[in-house]
Amino acid sequence: MFKTLDDLPDDQCVLVRLDLNSPVEDGKPQDNRRFQRHARTVRELMETGHRVVLMAHQGRPGRDDFISLEGHADILAEHVGHDVGFVADTYGEEALAAIDALEPGEALLLENTRMCDDELPEKEPEAHADSEFVQTLSGHVDAYVNDAYSAAHRAHASLVGFPLVLPAYAGRVMETEYEANTAIAEKEFDGQVTMVVGGTKATDVIDVMHAIGDKVDTFCMGGIAGELFLRADGAPVGFDLDPEADLYDSQWDANHETIESLIDERGDGIRLATDLAYEADDGDRAEVRVADVDEKDESYLDIGTETVESYEPIIRESDAVFVKGALGVFEDERFSTGTVGVLEAIAETDCFSVVGGGDTSRAIEMYGLSEDDFSHVSIAGGAYIRALTGDSLIGVEVLQQERD
Repeated sequence: MFKTLDDLPDDQCVLVRLDLNSPVEDGKPQDNRRFQRHARTVRELMETGHRVVLMAHQGRPGRDDFISLEGHADILAEHVGHDVGFVADTYGEEALAAIDALEPGEALLLENTRMCDDELPEKEPEAHADSEFVQTLSGHVDAYVNDAYSAAHRAHASLVGFPLVLPAYAGRVMETEYEANTAIAEKEFDGQVTMVVGGTKATDVIDVMHAIGDKVDTFCMGGIAGELFLRADGAPVGFDLDPEADLYDSQWDANHETIESLIDERGDGIRLATDLAYEADDGDRAEVRVADVDEKDESYLDIGTETVESYEPIIRESDAVFVKGALGVFEDERFSTGTVGVLEAIAETDCFSVVGGGDTSRAIEMYGLSEDDFSHVSIAGGAYIRALTGDSLIGVEVLQQERD
């Protein structure tokens, strides 16, 4: 395990890595769940009298969302309930002077870490630790806190360099995300373990199924992955109607052997949709039984009502339920039945539950569900996938290393 804020000595100048990467509209960052989650760590540090120096990234060089973090400071301050200063510099003279001037209980957000040449190259932690960025900034703080679990799979300087030169701790987001997302590999459950699998990135979820199949009793399928599994099972679905769309065919080519082997190995442990929903000519939702499809001539946008009703008792009888990916295009209320129906069943069940991935977790807020009805709602994407598959997270590994 790693040290947490509970182990942090009093009266420290703390360098804290957050993940505030956000959608950008008209050049301005948009509020999202990440600000709310990270605010807990920042607030706790400020209210216990630490001097708090914050780092985060936004976008990548060359992209439209590669902007300054000045607007992020204002959004974060609203969630923290305290002023959060900003300096348009990361480790130059202006930033260092602002850090040195901090008083206990004050917080300062530095400029976008990806505006530093040292930040982005994927390097070994030791190489990043020797960079000018890490060496300079570490000389003006006492300790390092990584709260950016969702970026912990990146070997970037602000994530892996500082733990090698400073006492390092996990923030509250890092702590809770790690514990929840590794539960499927490390926790013992008395009863049935179910995973709800959907989304558009079928390759990711198929890798998860292959890696953790022996820890899951039942997979309930939907989304793009669900159609690909139906295709492997002999149904005339799971391919692109428009070759330009490339949602199904390339993922089928890359994964069909794995899909077929999973179906052979797991049998009834993989539950497939028995009906699918599409947009009718009049614009309403329409449903068709998979057995009645002779050829695919519609884009299927959700699992059908019959399928939802068959998944619900499986969930209600489970001791643990993990969700990766939406079962339909829930952003359109007509095609939210699958995703919302499953989430409602989980919320009403006394089980350990983790909802992972930004898109799926967004449905909780959109349709008036409460996060409190789930054991954990993850804000991680790539890191969540890696945790489920058992792959290491370099940002976590360096936190776990004991410094001499």
